[in-house]
Amino acid sequence: MSFLNLEGKNILVTGVANKKSVAYHIGKTLEQEGAKVLYSVRSEARKASVKKLLDPAPMFVCDVEDEAQIDHLRDEVSKTTDTLHGLVHSIAFANFADGLKPFHETSKRDFLQCVDISCYSLIRLSNAFKDLFAKDASVVAVGISTTRMAAENYGYMGPAKAALDSSLAFLAKSFSQFSRVRFNSVNAGLLKTSASAGIPGYLDSYMHAEQLTLRKKALQTQEVANAAVFLLSERSGGINAQGIVLDAGMSINYFDKDIVRRAQRPDPD
Repeated sequence: MSFLNLEGKNILVTGVANKKSVAYHIGKTLEQEGAKVLYSVRSEARKASVKKLLDPAPMFVCDVEDEAQIDHLRDEVSKTTDTLHGLVHSIAFANFADGLKPFHETSKRDFLQCVDISCYSLIRLSNAFKDLFAKDASVVAVGISTTRMAAENYGYMGPAKAALDSSLAFLAKSFSQFSRVRFNSVNAGLLKTSASAGIPGYLDSYMHAEQLTLRKKALQTQEVANAAVFLLSERSGGINAQGIVLDAGMSINYFDKDIVRRAQRPDPD
C-alpha cells in the first residue's frame, strides 16, 4: 500500500481542457497512485479533443452553467460507481472577448457569469453529489495564491476566486452536519496554462512572478497537482476548510533586492 492509500478510490476530476491543465496533471497523478479517475469536461467538442489524453477513463460532459446538466452528470456517474471518494473542481471562466477593461467597467453579465462558473458550480456540484460521496470524501478546488493582489489583467476573476475561497469554509461547515466530507483548495501562484494564456498581459506577469520566487523558477503545474492529490488522500485528514498556498515563496519576497534595484534604477535603453 502506498503512503497516500488512493488505490481503488473513485475520484471525479472536472475541468480538463488539454495537457497543460491543472486538472489533467491531477488526474494523471491520481491514476499513477492507483485511483479510479472519472473525468467531466465542458462540451462534446472538448471531450473529443481530450479523448486520447484521458482514455480509457470514463468521460462525461457537463456545462456547469446548466444546472440540469449537473444533475445529469450525477446520474451518469452513479451508473459507473455508487461511491465517490473525491471531487476536483478545476473550473473557471472570465470573458475577455471585448478586451481588457478597468475593473469598475465590469459588466454585470460578465461578473455574474464568472462567479456562476468559477464559484457557484462548486456549491451546485457538491450538493448534487452529496449522497454519492463517501462519508469521509475530499473535495479539492483550484484557487489562486492571493485574492488581495489587484492585478489589473486578472480583473473580476479575483473576486470570483475570493468567493470560491469563502464558499469552501461554508461548505465544510454545512456538510459537517451529516458527514466528514472535507473541502479544501490548492491556491496556486502564476502558472503556464492554456487558460492563463488567454489573459491579456499574462506573460509579463508570469515572468515577473518567476523572478520574485525565492528559487527564481516559476511554480510548476505538477507541483500544484501533487498538493491536490495529497489533499484528496486520507493523509490530509486533519485539514479542512483550508487553502494551501503554492507560490514558491513569492508572497514573502516582494522586496527582493535585485527586483527593487531594477525598479528604482532601470537599465538605460
